[in-house]
Amino acid sequence: MTTVTARQLLGTAIRTLAPDPAANPLVPLIERGEASPAALAALALEQREVIPADRRAFQHLAQRADPASAVFFTTLATGEELAAGHLAAFAGACGVTAERAAGYVPLAGCQAYPAYVSWLALNASPGDVVLALTANFSAWGGYCARIASGLRTHYGFPDEARAFFDFFAEPAPELDEQATAAVQAALDTGDLNLDLAHTYGSLLQQYESMFWATLGTAV
Repeated sequence: MTTVTARQLLGTAIRTLAPDPAANPLVPLIERGEASPAALAALALEQREVIPADRRAFQHLAQRADPASAVFFTTLATGEELAAGHLAAFAGACGVTAERAAGYVPLAGCQAYPAYVSWLALNASPGDVVLALTANFSAWGGYCARIASGLRTHYGFPDEARAFFDFFAEPAPELDEQATAAVQAALDTGDLNLDLAHTYGSLLQQYESMFWATLGTAV
């Protein structure tokens, strides 16, 4: 009988849940320098809502989780705090003022993703969420790398204005190891439900696609 390891399960999830390349209409435009300033500003404004919501969800998951998963979610929450600082520079480069941000009404299609992350924080087994999020982050990191390249090449954004996307695009071997340890712990205790984890991951990818599609059609 072959024993499947946590690393193999994570690799399979990343491959299985990879998004359709055509599901994101906005990132290719930014990459080519064809996205409007309004689209970039909307991206910044929507992320201003997503980042703090995800941070609180990860903190809650850390409180609910076993020790191995708690380390993973604590790292995620800390990363969201760092990302929030970088996001301010991107928003400023997009012309987003405090007054504009205060009067902005978020788009439902963009905020469905953090709403679902919050649902997972309340209802899902933390080990299952680790597997689902790790698969989703693989796609998100690739998007960020392409956005950072477009902002540098076509929009002339300085380093600090691209730092939000560079931060998420960078490899995170420590986080990968934490995810592996968390999934392995859930496997060892029998707490990992692969069917649910893949359902969560599939929905996360669909909400991720909804985020970009909404931005692509709203501006």
